Amino acid sequence: MDTLLILNAKVVNENQISEADIYVRNGRIDKIAKDLSNLKVTQVLDLKGKYLLPGMIDDQVHFRDPGMPQKGDIYTESQAAVAGGITTYFDMPNTIPNVLDSLILEDKMALAAEKSIANYSFYHGTSNDNIEAIKAIDPLACCGLKVFMGASTGNMLVDNEETLNDVFKHAPLIVATHCEDTPTIIENEENYRQIYGDEIPFELHPEIRSAEACYKSSAFAVELAKANNTRLHVLHISTAKEAEMFSDLPISEKNITAEVCCHFLSFTDKDYAEKGSLIKCNPAIKSEVDRAGLFQGLMDGRLDVIGTDHAPHTWEEKQGNYFQAPSGLPLAQYVMPSLLEHYQDGIFTLEFIVDKTSHSVAELFDIKDRGYIREGYWADFVVIDIENGITAQNKDVISKCGWTPFDAYPFRSSVFATIVNGQLVYINNKIRKGSIGKRVEFNRERNS
Repeated sequence: MDTLLILNAKVVNENQISEADIYVRNGRIDKIAKDLSNLKVTQVLDLKGKYLLPGMIDDQVHFRDPGMPQKGDIYTESQAAVAGGITTYFDMPNTIPNVLDSLILEDKMALAAEKSIANYSFYHGTSNDNIEAIKAIDPLACCGLKVFMGASTGNMLVDNEETLNDVFKHAPLIVATHCEDTPTIIENEENYRQIYGDEIPFELHPEIRSAEACYKSSAFAVELAKANNTRLHVLHISTAKEAEMFSDLPISEKNITAEVCCHFLSFTDKDYAEKGSLIKCNPAIKSEVDRAGLFQGLMDGRLDVIGTDHAPHTWEEKQGNYFQAPSGLPLAQYVMPSLLEHYQDGIFTLEFIVDKTSHSVAELFDIKDRGYIREGYWADFVVIDIENGITAQNKDVISKCGWTPFDAYPFRSSVFATIVNGQLVYINNKIRKGSIGKRVEFNRERNS
């Protein structure tokens, strides 16, 4: 029987911080109490006053597996995830082949069962012609249904309004959308191509994938959801105007929710001058005003969760011109240090970070027995050190792509350890190999 005793932890959970020991047995939290030091266990981890948080549940990653091994795979990217404090992730369907039916979905689940260090689920994908497969989705089988309502990396754009309405009408589980208006983007691209040819400056990326393109598409998704009573989750909100259209009700009372990603909180359009293609992503990183609006939306409860949209591309791919360099950033490894910068700046509390990266994600997706530090729940933890930081460096990147947009940034905090299902998978900047994550289960009803 595997047992783990965590001593002298400052436990950050359910909007409070308390000192406690935690006894873990067979991967689950068996007991939380003031002093459990007399218990006989197989492993002891004395945190000496470091903070213990529920592990981050990342609702949006692109681990590139199967089909794009040069960019990443489930093994390498889940290693990067646990190094960043992520214990559970939801991966996108634009792999090769696209996840457009239940057979491909289960093949991907089987792949993760062999390779993933963190816990996992996958989105079922949408195309213009797979509505029957969508109707047949088992709500317990996966985290959600992904709809690309705007051109992005991959070929899963759903641009037929009749199809979109059918998808929103018949989806048997949460619909997660990428929202950018493609005609607006194409028009902006052509206007700037007339001036610059193919050498459009990367600083113009947020003008091409503009705030207007984002708002138009997000507003349409909200309109569709309201018309069809669809459970909608809008991913990677990037503008202040979009943030304003969501409700500040508790998640339990919302039918429409929204996510913001860590890079929209760390960078603005002023960073393109230095970083260029390395921060090119879809939707685009936008202005300081938009960044401020995203912080406000989080604080007001209109934006519900924080994810990464971890999307690695090789360094060589990123060296092309505006049209050649693909969109996407590798973010999993440094997500928790990046969010803790906002704690160090006095913007977020630790309790707030836990809510937006774990509690609220668990509630939003109806995740079973994860997202909180509670007796009986799976023991998924991240241990953070707010006294000792880490400088991000390309040479230390675990993701297969081998680079980070945070290169040379001196984070003031760090991830000391990560525990997945009671197994210590990362500690002191080292991955501990051999552990395998579990398929996420959900508290939902099956199709009638």
